[in-house]
Amino acid sequence: MESSELKRSKDSPNSYESTRRYSFPDEVLERVLSILKSHRDRSSVSLVCKDWYNAERWSRTHVFIGNCYSASPEIVARRFPKILSVALKGKPRFSDFNLVPENWGADIHAWLVVFASRYPFLEELRLKRMAISDESLEFLAVSFPNFKALSLLSCDGFSTNGLAAIATHCKNLTELDVQENGIDDKGGSWLSCFPESFTSLEVLNFTNLTSDINFDALERLVGRCKLMRVLKLNRSISLEQLQRLLVNAPQLAELGTGSFSQELTFRQHEELESALSNCKNIHTLSGLWEAKGIYLPALYPACTNLTFLNLSYAALQSGELAKLLAHCPQLRRLWVLDTVEDKGLEAIGLNCPLLEELRVFPADPFDEEIIHGVTEAGFVAVSYGCPRLHYVLYFCRQMTNAAVATIVHNCPDFTHFRLCIMIPGQPDYLTNEPMDEAFGVVVKTCTKLQRLSVSGLLTDLTFEYIGRYAKNLETLSVAFAGSSDRGMQCVLGGCPKLRKLEIRDCPFGNAALLSGLEKYESMRSLWMSACKVTMDGCRLLAKKMPRLNVEVMKEDGSDDSQADKVYVYRSIAGPRMDAPPSVLTL
Repeated sequence: MESSELKRSKDSPNSYESTRRYSFPDEVLERVLSILKSHRDRSSVSLVCKDWYNAERWSRTHVFIGNCYSASPEIVARRFPKILSVALKGKPRFSDFNLVPENWGADIHAWLVVFASRYPFLEELRLKRMAISDESLEFLAVSFPNFKALSLLSCDGFSTNGLAAIATHCKNLTELDVQENGIDDKGGSWLSCFPESFTSLEVLNFTNLTSDINFDALERLVGRCKLMRVLKLNRSISLEQLQRLLVNAPQLAELGTGSFSQELTFRQHEELESALSNCKNIHTLSGLWEAKGIYLPALYPACTNLTFLNLSYAALQSGELAKLLAHCPQLRRLWVLDTVEDKGLEAIGLNCPLLEELRVFPADPFDEEIIHGVTEAGFVAVSYGCPRLHYVLYFCRQMTNAAVATIVHNCPDFTHFRLCIMIPGQPDYLTNEPMDEAFGVVVKTCTKLQRLSVSGLLTDLTFEYIGRYAKNLETLSVAFAGSSDRGMQCVLGGCPKLRKLEIRDCPFGNAALLSGLEKYESMRSLWMSACKVTMDGCRLLAKKMPRLNVEVMKEDGSDDSQADKVYVYRSIAGPRMDAPPSVLTL
């Protein structure tokens, strides 16, 4: 009897209203959703039911868009009416290697125009590989009265005049982070555009600007902004100037020094050391351009609580690094140049038991006759001493299968494994065998692996291993590798969570490209350059998958039938309208 009544109740036209009566009130649901910080979690929540979709829509204040052409600003504004913070990525990552035309697109201005009308309360904008002009920066500065944070990473199209507009008009600014941009540096006078009454800045990063800056204006600004916690300077700042800034900002948590090579008197050295020792909260240290070993001891008092040490601008020798690391017992992240050699990496293994991330960059990647650098021996030494290591980016000129097997045995929790053997097609230099087994053991052992970069002499066997074992892999980067289409087919057929696939200079052709028809709509993007893909193959992909944008970048003088560079991505906005003549949208 009860079961039949329950059935009638479920089938009743009033059952929906009955269900709603016992659901969360909108205010409660929105409050619960506001606790979720991951954009993936929020996106998943929005798929549960219509009520949750609407609650998530109205409660979301931050949106991340991994490809500025995957949606239009109008679509974003309709979906999310209360956005305060936007993070937006533009050009493909290979633009960092000059493989994308300069006028490719990804201009922010159309987004700003829509935001000005729909999000006049916008507070944060974080851009990566976007084009932004001085006019756009001025429009941004005058259109959003509550604007607080601007971060530009690997962007281009603007000058320091645009920064001057931000400094002049953004009265509530708390963050100005300008790093690794293609900026036209017209001088350091833009810092004097901050009003003398301005005191809100908490983050200031102008690391990669090249010109001398107005130091007096900088010193006054740092002195006024008592809540400043991040200060990253360019190489024009001397050690004496650094000391004066630190006296005014002992509360800093992240410090990027200027040049570390100025000749100091004994008294100046003592004053610098005293200023650094008074900065009790520093956990991140970078800069140190042209560092001289004689002045590194001044840093020791500030190293006790360091968790991140970025030495990618400091060509330290192994002995200098070893002495510095002896004072860094809490280090979790370390970036170094290969000038430290294997001896320096041994020092990392001895002194950094808590290390979780290591990046080793080449000091001169184009010098094939280089005599210094790092090898497999240094990497192995790190793995023995740093069992918590889970993120590595390692540039070297030689490697062995056995060394990689030892490394992942010692550190099985890698989530990011990016091994870059800089000589294309380099085999195991001891056995002359392909490096297939190295990456095979990586994907077999490291079950949490999310990002993988492969290099060296690789056959299709590597990709068979990846497809069979790398079930959590999200990003794969491949260069000068593989034997046939089968390699790419194995990856596309076997990696269920794959979101980004980047391929250059590989023998993959149309059969490989078209094997991903059912995969591409669940991925963010596919990049293929200098492969064996043809225009006909790309046209067929575009025809079979109309919801994908298939773009081909042609090079001057190339074969009309070949697709030189192919960029495929999903989009709910359709083909873009701003592609230059060198970019064909199929």
